[in-house]
Amino acid sequence: MPESVIADVPALERGLLRRLRFSAATAAFQIEGARAEDGRARSIWDDFVDTPGRVRDASTADPGPDSYHRVAEDVALLARLGVDEYRFSISWVRVLPDGRPSPQGLAYYDRLVDRLLDAGIAPTPTLYHWDLPSALEEDGGWLSRSTAERFAQYTEVVADAVGDRVRQWYTINEPVSTTLQGYAIGELAPGRTLLFDALPTVHHQLLAHGYAARILHARGATSVGIVNNHTQVLPATDSEADQQAAYLYDLIHNRMYADPVLLGRYPDLEPLGVTLPVQDGDLALISAPCEVYGVNYYNPTTVAASAGPIPFEVVPTPGASVTGFGPLWPIVPEALTTFLIDAKERYGLALPPVVIAENGASFPEPDHVDQRIEDAARVSYLRGHLAAVLSAMRAGVRVDAYTVWSLLDNFEWADGYTQRFGLVHVDMDTGQRTPKASYAWYRALIEEARS
Repeated sequence: MPESVIADVPALERGLLRRLRFSAATAAFQIEGARAEDGRARSIWDDFVDTPGRVRDASTADPGPDSYHRVAEDVALLARLGVDEYRFSISWVRVLPDGRPSPQGLAYYDRLVDRLLDAGIAPTPTLYHWDLPSALEEDGGWLSRSTAERFAQYTEVVADAVGDRVRQWYTINEPVSTTLQGYAIGELAPGRTLLFDALPTVHHQLLAHGYAARILHARGATSVGIVNNHTQVLPATDSEADQQAAYLYDLIHNRMYADPVLLGRYPDLEPLGVTLPVQDGDLALISAPCEVYGVNYYNPTTVAASAGPIPFEVVPTPGASVTGFGPLWPIVPEALTTFLIDAKERYGLALPPVVIAENGASFPEPDHVDQRIEDAARVSYLRGHLAAVLSAMRAGVRVDAYTVWSLLDNFEWADGYTQRFGLVHVDMDTGQRTPKASYAWYRALIEEARS
């Protein structure tokens, strides 16, 4: 590792680098474990992992990193890393298991918030990172408007518990993943295969964001935003069919989630044959001003036309190296620059300051280690994407924060423990945490950016 991790960063971009807040992220179901402790109820992910064949390695997320019992250890890792903020998620079924607040569940997040503040780290919770209560899924899940209303009640409980100390919030994480992978094609919980009939879940998640933002602002929050997963969409060829496929994919992956939040309207969905269940006042609530716009970004998406029931197909990006997820996770940092500049041009003054709320890469790594992993490929990925953020900033995009996914190796949803994103290696049998070379690199970067 070089003596200076920013020595090769141009002077202008060093100034931009020093404007950023730095963070690392995790999510409750992926790191907490303790699925049956202290009255925690079941979520759709408990149902998913307990269904044979759903998870690649048959793992169940428990104990996993066991962060429910290792709060002090994880906050110490964050403090050593030097981050300004910690993005974590709150488990709906831990704090509101049966419609009533759980003292034990709330106490866990109370301790976490206090330890972060004592360490000089701003707690930045995400209210929803995919762990919908099973009872609500049985009543229709995100296909039902009532789920957004129940989310508002949950938000009130959490805000009343920790809102006196938490000022920065994210509402809903990656509604596109819930809709497309969870309800449309069944790769993620709740594992439904409704194809385009899944799209009403978009509106109800965005409505939940609107309810939550209003509640949080009323309780003194100074920074609230949704976190959308975005991708730069590339047509596989210059053919009219592939260009149209790319347009439709951009519509269903990017614009359907950004336009209502930022512009107060949905894009024209006629090409998809979809009508969303919008009621009077919904779009005004969804588009009420927020202080930040969260962007999760991992890779561009190359799309070709398809004759199947879905009119597009994701295909490998020519000439790109890939992460551990394989050919559909290409590494093209400059695509992040392009996406951010395109977003600024598309949304103009309606786009609030952007926070990169997740960015990271998985690569093959051993389950057990006795020394530091020299994860040079991850360092290269992070360095390239951070440089891409700085290039977008130089072009006039306001980006206020950069977040690495993830602090810890964790339960990677349907891929179980077969994919590792962490700056810190976790032995899933013992819980042992071993910082990787990427942890040292990020720590040095933050230290130099502050000097």
